[in-house]
Amino acid sequence: MLASSFRQTAASDMDIIAFSLRGQEFCVETTKVREIRGWVACTPVPHAPEDVLGVINLRGEVVPIIDLAGRLGMGMTHGTERSAIVVAEVGNEVFGLLVDSVSDILTVDSASVQPVPEVVATVELQFAAGMLTLEQGMICLLNLSRLLGARRDQTNGPSKDVVLCLPARH
Repeated sequence: MLASSFRQTAASDMDIIAFSLRGQEFCVETTKVREIRGWVACTPVPHAPEDVLGVINLRGEVVPIIDLAGRLGMGMTHGTERSAIVVAEVGNEVFGLLVDSVSDILTVDSASVQPVPEVVATVELQFAAGMLTLEQGMICLLNLSRLLGARRDQTNGPSKDVVLCLPARH
C-alpha cells in the first residue's frame, strides 16, 4: 500500500528549469529542454522576426535563437557572458531561448501548478501554462508550444517563420 502510494506521488512530480529574465523568474519543463549552454554570438538571418536573434551551429545542427524577453513583450535584450541559452525541442522544432541566467532545476508536484488569474493581462502571461508557488515566491511556467505558435499566428502562417521551423535531428 505504501509503495503504490509513493508511486502515485512520484508520478505526479514534474522537473522544471527555472531561469531569470529581466528580474522575473520563469520556468519550463525539463522534458522540453535538450541542454543549457553559455551565450555565443549568433549569425543574423535577413528578414527574420525582430525577436529571432539569429542562428547558431550546435554540433552541426542550425538552431535559431529567440530573445525570450522580446517574445514575451518585455523589451529586446542582448546576450552577455552571463546570459544562457536554453536549447529546447517542441515537436520537431529545435530552438534556443536567450535568458539572463538559469537559477535552478527543481522537482515540483504537477498538481501545484495553478491557473493564471484571468485578470492578469500582461503579454507574457498569455504564454503561461500556469503559476507555481515556491519558497522563493511565484514563478511562471511557460508553455513553449504557445510561445512558438504566437509568431505564426501573427503572420497568418509559417511563411515568415521558416527560421523557427527547423526539424529536430534524430
